[in-house]
Amino acid sequence: MLQAVARRTVTGVNASALRSLSTWASVAQGPPDPILGISEAFKADKDPRKINLGVGAYRDEHGKPYVLQSVKKAEEAIAAQNVDKEYLGITGLPEFTARAALLAYGAESDPLTRGAISVTQSISGTGALRIGGAFFARHYPHAKAIYLPTPTWGNHIPLFRDSGLEVRSYRYFNKETIGLDFEGLKADLLAAPEHAIVLLHACAHNPTGIDPTPEQWATISDIVKERKLFPFFDMAYQGFASGNIARDAFAVRHFVAQGHQVAVAQSFAKNMGLYGERTGAFSLTVADPEEKARVDSQLKIVIRPMYSNPPAHGARIASQILGDPALYAQWETEVKGMADRIISMREKIYSILTHDLKTPGTWDHIKNQIGMFSYTGLKPDQTKALAEKAHIYMTSEGRISMAGLNGGNVEYFAESVDSAVRGKL
Repeated sequence: MLQAVARRTVTGVNASALRSLSTWASVAQGPPDPILGISEAFKADKDPRKINLGVGAYRDEHGKPYVLQSVKKAEEAIAAQNVDKEYLGITGLPEFTARAALLAYGAESDPLTRGAISVTQSISGTGALRIGGAFFARHYPHAKAIYLPTPTWGNHIPLFRDSGLEVRSYRYFNKETIGLDFEGLKADLLAAPEHAIVLLHACAHNPTGIDPTPEQWATISDIVKERKLFPFFDMAYQGFASGNIARDAFAVRHFVAQGHQVAVAQSFAKNMGLYGERTGAFSLTVADPEEKARVDSQLKIVIRPMYSNPPAHGARIASQILGDPALYAQWETEVKGMADRIISMREKIYSILTHDLKTPGTWDHIKNQIGMFSYTGLKPDQTKALAEKAHIYMTSEGRISMAGLNGGNVEYFAESVDSAVRGKL
């Protein structure tokens, strides 16, 4: 009898009523991730010519994920060591963090030689930024405002906002020239309040692929010093941008040499291909070893309730490569090979559009930009047509991942862009 009543009660309640009884009934549907949406549309497309230029992960000449030979050798060496599966400490693998700091700052860095860099392992670059944001929100003695370039990596904004910082912006991209808005950048940083935090992409600016020149970096350093701003570098592409480790670290090393205290977020996803290993580091230059010890202790307090301690395998791989001269040399060759392949794609697109097809407009920006991403200058209606008619997928504002292009599809891509620009798709 009771069972029958219970069945009638449940079956007599419609789905809408059940939802209204749920604790989570008022949770709104979140907006879809724009990059994920591109990938889903690409996967659903059955056309053999389809190209996915949305995802920021390296692909080889055949469009396949690429595992570096230096990474494979490092994993073999680690396997031979018969390492255990114990937890790492809160700040990670000590030999990895020491070698990551050396890679970022350089052997001749004054804070490095004095033992005045506080560094912790992180869950890739995103984790490094989040640790930094939380540390600044808790311990930075001035206004908790961070200035981000417009545009910037989409995750920067929610990441720092959720860390407890007020997010502001400074000009970076000039839509008319498809280049750096250096005058706007300077004016905005000069107008920023003293002691504001400023986020700087160390190299291979995401999403534009536009970097300041060394001379422009020197000017930015002078403005930051004049306004007493605090430089926070996001260095996700060291080595992957130009193929040269030191060249890609120029901005960080120049600022440190000029006496700035800096924060640096590092990622080993792109330059070692350790995407799924989630390997990164966050560091701060400090006054001396005594201050380092205090900052270290507070970083541990920030990290412990976040995730307790980081994963070991990726850190062991990166540390093995950075600490073994032969593996390091092989890795340098491989990372330069990845960078050179992307540079060659830029040159190929430029040559086809400018010389072969004589596509309307100027395309110098394609070869002048650097790193994985490029702002093509294509308009939303053109990117929409490319997706629907040519099966080429990119963000609506025309950002492409150069790693998605190769010898087998670059001509089709360039010809399709030409058709889109001419309105013939």
